[in-house]
Amino acid sequence: MASANQVVEESPKESSTPKYVISKKIDRFFSELYGVFSFVARFFREVWFPPYEFKEVLRQCYQVGYKSLPLISMTGFITGLVFTNQSRPSLAEFGATSWLPALISIAIIRALGPLVTALIAAGKVGSNIGAELGSMNVTEQIDAMEVSATKPFKYLVVTRVLATSIMIPVLVMYTDFVALAGSYLNVRSNELVSLSSFVVQVFDAITFLDLFSSVIKSVFFGFTIGMVSCYKGYHSSRGTEGVGKAANSAVVASMFLIFILEILILQIVNAIRYA
Repeated sequence: MASANQVVEESPKESSTPKYVISKKIDRFFSELYGVFSFVARFFREVWFPPYEFKEVLRQCYQVGYKSLPLISMTGFITGLVFTNQSRPSLAEFGATSWLPALISIAIIRALGPLVTALIAAGKVGSNIGAELGSMNVTEQIDAMEVSATKPFKYLVVTRVLATSIMIPVLVMYTDFVALAGSYLNVRSNELVSLSSFVVQVFDAITFLDLFSSVIKSVFFGFTIGMVSCYKGYHSSRGTEGVGKAANSAVVASMFLIFILEILILQIVNAIRYA
């Protein structure tokens, strides 16, 4: 009879069976899912109660917003310029190039502006947050904050999620403006449309629902980027390899969830628009 202290190990044959492997993957999936929901629930519990780290929130807003402006500016301008150039031949076949400003404004404000900005932010901001929190986890700085009676979750996670939720909508509005500016330069050089005529056509084509849905969508995108990046960095594995994995998985998971949210929100907005 085996002693009470003896550890019974699984045989190599049993651990390599397909049924065991599938069961282990299912257990890991649900365990990860529970961890994510617990992480999100903890955020909503702690965001309402002091201490309120206003200085850190402002610092993170600066990191997320101002530091992303050069890349967002270049991407937004090129997006407006290229999309206008690509749309002109299709409209020219029907003699409808005068519809270009309306088409561009609808495409940019409804879809391209929020989506392009969120994807750029997921790559730049998401990787930075994942790598930063991952390195703090590896060097045990988070554990040191726990010991020193500081609330690391409040200081590290809540502030970053709030910053991304606030600044991504601001960056989206800026991207819309820059993209429309790029589109205007292209339309002006080809159709000789005046600025006043271009602006009138742009604002005639969009509705309050377009603007409102764009802002709401951007808030969800920002919250998703911040939450996913913080979760991956906060729970990164030990070692320097874990930092790289945290940054990479933060970007991939954020982009995947952004596309899922885009599809879901689009269905809801279309149901409201055509109700």
